[in-house]
Amino acid sequence: MKKAKKRVLIVDDSAAVRQVLSEIINADNRMEVMATAGDPFQATERISKEVPDVIVLDVEMPRMDGLTFLRRLMAQRPIPVVICSTLVGAGTQMLDAVVTSGAVDVIAKPALGTRQKLIDTRMQIQDTILAASHACLDRRKTFRTRENLSADVVIPATSRHAMLKTTDKVVLIGASTGGTEALCRVLESLPDYSPPIVVVQHMPEAFTSAFAQRLNGLCKITVKEARNNDRVMRGHALIAPGGRHTLLTRSGANYRVEVRDAPLVNRHRPSVDVLFRSAAQVAGTNAVGIIMTGMGNDGAHGLKEMRDAGAVTYGQCKSSCVVYGMPAEAKKLGAVGKEIDLSQIAGTIASLID
Repeated sequence: MKKAKKRVLIVDDSAAVRQVLSEIINADNRMEVMATAGDPFQATERISKEVPDVIVLDVEMPRMDGLTFLRRLMAQRPIPVVICSTLVGAGTQMLDAVVTSGAVDVIAKPALGTRQKLIDTRMQIQDTILAASHACLDRRKTFRTRENLSADVVIPATSRHAMLKTTDKVVLIGASTGGTEALCRVLESLPDYSPPIVVVQHMPEAFTSAFAQRLNGLCKITVKEARNNDRVMRGHALIAPGGRHTLLTRSGANYRVEVRDAPLVNRHRPSVDVLFRSAAQVAGTNAVGIIMTGMGNDGAHGLKEMRDAGAVTYGQCKSSCVVYGMPAEAKKLGAVGKEIDLSQIAGTIASLID
């Protein structure tokens, strides 16, 4: 039996944006545009006739802004929503409003660029919308998506062991759909002298800086967007910048990050697989890997490499995931040493403090 396509409602006051998004969505045989609307009032009328699987929503619109519509929608008839805007990456206040109002994810409006840039952007938009359509706001589902390149294109696999052991632990976290709010819950619960943390959260490149700033304002630890050669230190969390891969490196007893341009891995850049593989190679038994809510299988193979190298590995449990995809795929591979609830992750990290 042929699988039904996911139905998408686009709400944006720009006819040009509605057309471009419609072309991108309809080019993916897993979903289709159900309808478009120029403002929330038109969208409300359309929803009264047919409920979409996911809504792609602009922020700035006439008559009613997108955030007001989002809040009303979540209070009256929750439907997975992806915010599509040029504004969200501009500051922490807007990003905070988007996340706390109930959006599942955010994407940047498609813009002109090189052919490869347009291809990459199209895939990211398609995958984000599809992931949101699977996000159950009460019970969660397991599913998988198409694979892209492996971490080999960024960091070669190796059979060598990690460098000499130290007593320093480093925590590597990977997340995607639903991860922005989940990471907030984890990081803001940590004490100020927590083990060093490096995070890959699938987000567009315009948004990760604002996301890191938002977290920094909420947390006891210092949170910042990673820059090439940043030190990985206690009481700090580095967020991989959107549009570039982040790897863990080591010089003597010090961990640092390398931020690198390279092709998409598992349809993502940054990729969790790339971060986890680098941790397996340079940290070994000193690493702790945590894979959280998200669609697809990015991070599954890298977490398996970490576990094989002696690292302790965790997967977020199904009942606490917005989308139980990445943890499920890692579990299938035998990469997850133990599944834990979202509420247990911060305590697990804090327990590493010596």
